[in-house]
Amino acid sequence: MPENQYSFDNPVDRYPHIHPPTEQVPEPGRDSELDPPADHGEDNYLGHGRLAGRKALVTGGDSGIGAAVAIAFAREGADVAIVYRREEEVDAQAIAEQIRAAGRTALTLPGDLTERAFSDEVVQRTVAELGGIDILVNNAGKQIFSTDLAELPDEQFDATMKTNVYAMFWLTKAALKHLPAGGTIINTTSVQAYLPGEQLVDYATTKAAINAFTKALAQQLAPKGIRVNAVAPGPIWTPLQPSAGQPPEKLPDFGSQTPLGRPGQPAELAPAYVFLASPESSYVVGETLAVTGGMPTP
Repeated sequence: MPENQYSFDNPVDRYPHIHPPTEQVPEPGRDSELDPPADHGEDNYLGHGRLAGRKALVTGGDSGIGAAVAIAFAREGADVAIVYRREEEVDAQAIAEQIRAAGRTALTLPGDLTERAFSDEVVQRTVAELGGIDILVNNAGKQIFSTDLAELPDEQFDATMKTNVYAMFWLTKAALKHLPAGGTIINTTSVQAYLPGEQLVDYATTKAAINAFTKALAQQLAPKGIRVNAVAPGPIWTPLQPSAGQPPEKLPDFGSQTPLGRPGQPAELAPAYVFLASPESSYVVGETLAVTGGMPTP
């Protein structure tokens, strides 16, 4: 594990080449039970006030990439609201403690983003309790593998679309009533949008949609001073993977197909989101920033 995100070392060996057990855990999975554990930057993310005074809403902020982003945002000076499923309360409270330890306000918002009313509610509560919103991170995602389209349940396809696409649409629409000029929207897409796996047809479809949504909306909002961008992670070790995100037999080799030969850790994604949220990226609009361990994207 690096001392901090600036540590100079070989990226091939920056984190361990893990070999998770072939065990599937119940969805949605929990970071507190992940084997081996993931790194969210709890012990090594070093902040420099790049988001001082900002108000951020991060969906899926209890675990995985969202948790790493929430920690990094707080250490960069932002107050952070995190949205998560009620079953993930333990993980959410652990991240809220990290936010508060950084001297920032943490707002925890449990619920179901596939319900339109809840998506509206989390934006309203963020504005009311944090005093505004100027960063929206649409990160919550659903991924369940299926080896045969004929056996992919309609209910699963619908839930994946609602979690990954509809919630993004609803949250963004609600947030636009409050986002000021200088505000930013960051969506989480995936390398699956470019290199779709045969067992992730529904998931890959949503990630391609997120790319298109990001680029179209970026053009619409740029004249208003609101920037829209996306991050495309490669194989990142999060609870999404062992909770039916991958076939159990593929878990021991998860991420080994990348040129770096290992999966990424959530902490390795956080700097990309910080960059896109900060004024440093003021001329970056409609971009999809790939963090894939070398897996090629257009």
